[in-house]
Amino acid sequence: MQTILAAPAMPAAAQSTSSPAQPAEAETPKLAETAPDAVAGVVRRFFTAEQWAAFEKLAELIVPKFGDRPGAAEAEAAGFLDFLIGVSAPERQALYREGLDRLNADARKRYGRPFAQVSPAEAKPVLKPVTEAWTYHPPQDALARFLREAKEDLMQATVNSRQYREAVSGRRRSAAGLGAYWLPLD
Repeated sequence: MQTILAAPAMPAAAQSTSSPAQPAEAETPKLAETAPDAVAGVVRRFFTAEQWAAFEKLAELIVPKFGDRPGAAEAEAAGFLDFLIGVSAPERQALYREGLDRLNADARKRYGRPFAQVSPAEAKPVLKPVTEAWTYHPPQDALARFLREAKEDLMQATVNSRQYREAVSGRRRSAAGLGAYWLPLD
């Protein structure tokens, strides 16, 4: 098996200044290696702009920052879940889209603006279903079902994030394996 390496194309001016005796590796620019997480930003892929704004607000309210531990906003949990829901089953996608649309509709009905623009105090009555006691049976109300799922997903995404792990462990490690962001069992 052969491996073929391709160097980036160099401008003609740069090619003409190098002597034929120099190896091709000397002309290839050296780029610093960087961990993908350090340079990559969250890109919305699944939710509409209004749904995304509502989901980010919901994340801030449901899993707030606590002391030195990051909340869902700092852990970028909404961005991860945007990706995860985007590749999930159609039923789960519908639950999230309809739930976020309902949050926006309820906020508009009460306050005349979307959920992302309401204060935490104004959000309390809209989020009332999330404060109800948990049972083994899913709620009948679609908004309550969505809020229950979203709460669980946001909490899991937050505590399994790199940001949360670093805050808890107090040190950085490379993400060498799939389990690098999971918290230890001890």
